[in-house]
Amino acid sequence: MSSILKGVAASNGIAIAKAYRLVEPNLSFDKKSIEDTAEEVTRFQQALSTSVSELEAIRDKAREDLGEDKAAIFEAHLLVLSDPELITPIEDKINNDQVNAEYALKETADMFVTMFEQMDNEYMKERAADIRDVTKRVLAHLLGVEISNPSMVTEEVIIIAEDLTPSDTAQLNRQFVKGFTTDIGGRTSHSAIMARSMEIPAVVGTKSITSSVENGDTVIVDGLNGEVHINPTQEVIEEYKSIHAKYEEQKAEWAKLVNEKTVSADDHHVELAANIGTPKDLDGVQNNGGEGVGLYRTEFLYMGRDELPTEEEQFDSYKKVLEGMKGKPVVVRTLDIGGDKELPYLNLPKEMNPFLGFRAIRLCLEEQEIFRTQLRALLRASTYGNLKIMFPMISNLNEFREAKAILEEEKKSLQESGVEVAEKIEVGIMVEIPSTAVMADIFAKEVDFFSVGTNDLIQYTMAADRMNERVSYLYQPYNPAILRLVKMVIDAAHKEGKWAGMCGEMAGDEIAIPILLGLGLDEFSMSATSILQARSQIRRLNKADMEKLAEEVLQLDTNEAVMEAVKKVISE
Repeated sequence: MSSILKGVAASNGIAIAKAYRLVEPNLSFDKKSIEDTAEEVTRFQQALSTSVSELEAIRDKAREDLGEDKAAIFEAHLLVLSDPELITPIEDKINNDQVNAEYALKETADMFVTMFEQMDNEYMKERAADIRDVTKRVLAHLLGVEISNPSMVTEEVIIIAEDLTPSDTAQLNRQFVKGFTTDIGGRTSHSAIMARSMEIPAVVGTKSITSSVENGDTVIVDGLNGEVHINPTQEVIEEYKSIHAKYEEQKAEWAKLVNEKTVSADDHHVELAANIGTPKDLDGVQNNGGEGVGLYRTEFLYMGRDELPTEEEQFDSYKKVLEGMKGKPVVVRTLDIGGDKELPYLNLPKEMNPFLGFRAIRLCLEEQEIFRTQLRALLRASTYGNLKIMFPMISNLNEFREAKAILEEEKKSLQESGVEVAEKIEVGIMVEIPSTAVMADIFAKEVDFFSVGTNDLIQYTMAADRMNERVSYLYQPYNPAILRLVKMVIDAAHKEGKWAGMCGEMAGDEIAIPILLGLGLDEFSMSATSILQARSQIRRLNKADMEKLAEEVLQLDTNEAVMEAVKKVISE
């Protein structure tokens, strides 16, 4: 019998194939008393060693297929399996309580998972998921149970799962896995981000897909509208084949724009840039016609490892990106750690509200050696391309002045020691805190550019944590309050002859793009796979008309009213 489930459209596209259920293996066991505890510890260590080997292989595959930032997830998993704080208590439990390795492993892991899940901190909750993922692997090896391996699939399928762990997603064989759908998850979950990187259609958060589908059922994943069709009629299949063909035609049309400039219908040029995390992401920027890098998230250099990256490691990464972009602008954001991104090896104190805490520029100004090392690496790399440096989380002018002064000190020091540095490097800031947007006219006299970070600007303006599902309805990108702040930033930049960009999710949003064009945004930075679609949309828009639209929506009263007004204009 056919049925339809609604979920979250996590990755664009249409997929039609047979269901392949990633069934949880039976990992049940009994508690046993053990006499030879030394032998039991050895058995545990062997299961651990096998799991490490598997994870290293998965990590290497992820690095090769998806890039360094995705491989960092498995570096984190490997760190869990080498962490004496987890491993030693398990071995102690085997020895002291004389119990089997399975029992010692599960008791210890459950204790850590419960502890982390109770913390009001998204990063720590993710660590709980990491522990659950890796200990399940070790337990399976102890029990001699095979874990489902999606990399071994040899026919076209759609993966069905409660959730896809990072290791599951990295093993998906792109040749055969045409899409996936899960019970839980959202657009910002690991699996959704990886699906977009792999360009596999995905619908997550369906709530009940695993209880609704059997192996071999025909499934349609509609990643455009967030729907999953189970055992559809032939008529519906034909309809979706037609939608898929049209979408592929549309992508082929967009691909023709890869070497074109981004100009509106009345010939106004804007720059479409890409957000990247590692040098490996450059292929995506070039294949999608990126006119620059609008946000290089340098924190990925620091994550998934157990010590800070050296100046030389950083220099190599920055140099690769600058050379790879062949003179096109590259905006590098200095270290933005904190909030939901932590570095365990820094041993920073836990905070009640890390998003409003000791993070980004605040951390860098206090931990100056970390900051200066990064700035030296950037300055040394600056001669290899068109570098622009951007400071994150700036809330007042003193922070910007102090950060810029440190940059100037390092520049002078390098030049005095005979190191060549680019003569002109633009220095700007992320505008993601309302106080900075309100003071944009003052900042504009001292910065070289602004880049609006809407992901944080929206949550700070609306006082709504975007990770909290209960208040997610307040995450409103089109709310007139947000649009007015964006207008203030753009107007302030232009008054001083500076440029204004945007690097939050909103920059690639088809409802936001017409408004942003009308407000005069100069640079739109987004995930590389969104660039060609955005370019196509902008070429159909008349900037003069969008200016009138922007004026109109700034006077509206709600997020919904703005959406309606834009939809009306772009459908005409």
